[in-house]
Formats: sequence, structure tokens, C-alpha cells
Amino acid sequence: MPEERPTMPPVRLRTDAELARDALAAPLLARAVRLARWAEPGKPVASGGVLPEGELRAAIELLGLAGDEDGPEHTAQAWQLAVDTGLVEIDESEEASGAEAATGADGEGDRADGEAPLGDEFSALAISGEELRLITEGGPRDILDIWLDGFETVLADAAAPDLGDIAAQISEGGELDLDAIDWNPEEEAEFLDGVLGNLYLLTALDEEAAAASVPLPALAASMIVPEDMDEPTDDILEEVSEAMVRLDDQFRLLAPTGLIDYQPVDEALIQEVDGEGRIQEPETAEELEDEDVSRYGMVRLTPLGVYAVRARMIEAGIDAPAVGDLADKGADILLDALPGHPEPAAQAEAEQWLARRTPEEAARELLAAARGDDEGAPLRRLTCQQTLSLVGTEAEPALREVLDDRHLGGLARVWLAEHGVAGVPEPSEAMVFWLTVDTLAAQLATEGDSAELRDLVRGLVDQSGSFFDSAWRVDHPATAEVLEAMGRLHPDKQAAKEARKAAFKARSRA
Repeated sequence: MPEERPTMPPVRLRTDAELARDALAAPLLARAVRLARWAEPGKPVASGGVLPEGELRAAIELLGLAGDEDGPEHTAQAWQLAVDTGLVEIDESEEASGAEAATGADGEGDRADGEAPLGDEFSALAISGEELRLITEGGPRDILDIWLDGFETVLADAAAPDLGDIAAQISEGGELDLDAIDWNPEEEAEFLDGVLGNLYLLTALDEEAAAASVPLPALAASMIVPEDMDEPTDDILEEVSEAMVRLDDQFRLLAPTGLIDYQPVDEALIQEVDGEGRIQEPETAEELEDEDVSRYGMVRLTPLGVYAVRARMIEAGIDAPAVGDLADKGADILLDALPGHPEPAAQAEAEQWLARRTPEEAARELLAAARGDDEGAPLRRLTCQQTLSLVGTEAEPALREVLDDRHLGGLARVWLAEHGVAGVPEPSEAMVFWLTVDTLAAQLATEGDSAELRDLVRGLVDQSGSFFDSAWRVDHPATAEVLEAMGRLHPDKQAAKEARKAAFKARSRA
């Protein structure tokens, strides 16, 4: 049998139009687009599309980065992104290089800056590419595809070794020794994917918490420190420090793409130890509490980042749903899926599903899917009840239709009463007990022996001193299991004993 695909919790995505605006506003793509428009008439470049020094200076001025010490680096990165994504195309044909060498970048015989005519250093011509047209004439999805292509190239660069280390290795031995620079391309890419995956998971599980940035030490520790380790060893802490330095470099590179919001590590905290960077850590817990944790780096996945990481996960074969995926699915699929969603995502998913149907249609479909005596039926009915709480009184006819239904009559009465509907018949004692067992079975399926369920059990028994005398007779597949759980959960020994006796009777009756 094929292995099941890993499944992530669902995330809420912004619309394509909103994400496309975010992509165009990201510093790296915005600069790349400006450079592509600048290159539209044609710019002389060296082989491979590298901007000559004079053109690079012009590009830096164009982007307003002349006063920035990192201006040349930012400009080169934006130009490379433009080339990588097809915003700029490089024509290395003899006709292109010959024509450009005969004229200047400005189309005249001499260069605009008064230097000699262009010569052999220019072997190609850079012109605007087809993708630039899509930026202005295409739809949001076209823009996102271009942005994703660019993000992938930057991500690959972020996982690559430091160029200084490579240069040192080549200068020393004349050959590139990957082992000597302690770099494994697959491991590095997997580590960075894992870090982004952790940020994605945090966003999916708790949207409110994800709105705040994560301290870099905590993120690095989540990748390094084993879950069963109470107190990290010195070696583990050293690994965490090394990972923080590496992530700091990588996040600085990724931030201009718009993938993350990142506050870098305070450079005053980075020390050189044996030629490698280390984060200076507080010596005591008290010192750590007094220290501004933001100095150690803070990171958050942006909505655009959530979109990008999800796209990579799907490509890797991971089931990464988005809220709204179930809007056109049947009620049976919805009721099976919602219990596994975080609460905000579950409500948003249910609201989008309901929006596609009239209240009466939605209620009928949900109620039909909630029937059954199988093991998962109680949880389906509880989820149905929770979803129906979002529906208005227009659904009343559908609820009245199932008042006499063995599976649905109890939850229908609850819904009608909560909506203040008059003329609802009182439920029989048998229906009340059946609904109680059904609800407890659903709670067990979702929460196990939780404190909340313990309180619910205690309240039920305290309200009815003869609860167990009647409960064991309930004709529900989960009666015995529920009574056994009540025996485990009730704090009173006598009540727990009565629950276990009732469970035995229920099994004997079955």
C-alpha cells in the first residue's frame, strides 16, 4: 500500500490579488522590475549577463542605493533575480554583441560618460524579457509565479556555502573541497526547509501567536534540541549558537524577497571563535531576563511566506490544505475534516462552506451526513451541531424534519431551543440519555481524558443521582466505552465504582 501523505494543519491564505501586491512591494522584486524596465532598450553586459562596472554604477543610482554601503550588493542581487526570472533576457549572439560593441550603451558611437567606445568586455546584450510584460499585463497568478521562481533562486543561494570560504579553499588547494568547508548541500537545504516548516506550522496552529515574531534562539533550538532532552548539553548549545549564526545570514538574504519579516541579530553579540561566528550568550538566567531578546534576532513568516512555503510543501508531496479547500465538497468530507482543524480555521472553513449554500440546504446536507452508528458518527454529529450554530433561523424547516430521528432528534431540539423557536416538543428520557452518551463519545474522540471532560462527567452525575441506573440501558454503540471513561474520570470513588458496574452491564446487554 502507498504511504499516506504527511498532512499539515490548514492555513488561511490571502487572495491572489493581495499576495500579488505583496510580491510587487517586496524590495528584491520591486528592484528587479525597475532594472528590467531600465534594460528595455538594451544594455551591454559581460558573458552570463553580468553588469559591467559602469552599468552597475548607473543601476545603483537608478535604485537610489548610491549612499548605501550595501548598495552594490543589493543591486547585483536584484539584477541577478531579473535575469533568473526572465524579467531580463540575455542575448549572446554575435549580432547582439557586435552591434552593442560598435555603439555605446546610449546607442551612440561613444559612451555616455566620455569613455572609449565599448570593446571586448561586452559580449552580450541585456534586454527586457517576456516576464516583464506579465508584470503589467498579466494577472495576479502570473505575478506570483514570477515571484515564486525568484524566491526559489534566492532560497538556493541561502542554502549555499559562504563564497569567502569557497575562495579560501580554492586559493589554498586549487580545488573545491566540500568536506573542508563543512557543507552538505542536501543537509543544508533540508535544514532551511525544516526551519521554514516550523514557522509555517506555528502560523497554522495559532494565527494570533504567529502574528508575533519568534526569537531566533527558540527557532534554532526547535531544530537542534531533542524533544526528550530536559537540559541541553554544552555541545547542543554550541550547535544552537552555530545554527543561529547560519540562520541570521540566511534570513538576511531571504528578507528582501518578502518571505519573512526579520530583525537581524545584533552584530555586537557575534563573536569570532576559531574563525567561526558564535552568538555571545548570557551567562545566567537573570542576565537573559534582563537582556532584550530581540537583540538575538526575531523572525515571522509573512502571508506571502505562508503562500510560498505551502507551495513548496505541496510540490514535495505534503498535504498542506488551505481554508476554503472544502467549500465545494460534500458535508461528509467537511464533518470528517473539521475536527482536525485549529478552532479559528475550523470556523472559517465552515463559514466558507455555508456561504456556498442556502441555510436550509446546508442544514439538510449536514444532518444527512451526521447519521450513522459507526465509530466516527458521534464526532460527526458534534461537528454538525457546531457548524449548525453558525446558521440562522432560515434553517428551521430542515431541523424540524428530523425531530423524530433517533440520531438527530436531540441535537435538533438543542438547535431550535438555542434559536428561540416556539413549539418544540420535549425530548423523551431515552433521547436525552442517548444524546448525552453520543456527546460524551464525541468528546472522548477529540479530547481523551481531559480536565474539561472530567468536569463534564462530574456535573452530569451530580445533577442526577440515578444517572448510571439508566445510562447502561442506552441503545448506543459507545455506551459501554463512555461509562468506562466516566469510571476513570469521576473523582468520587463510589461514583466511579457505579460507572464501572454500569459499563459491565452495558457490555453484558450488548
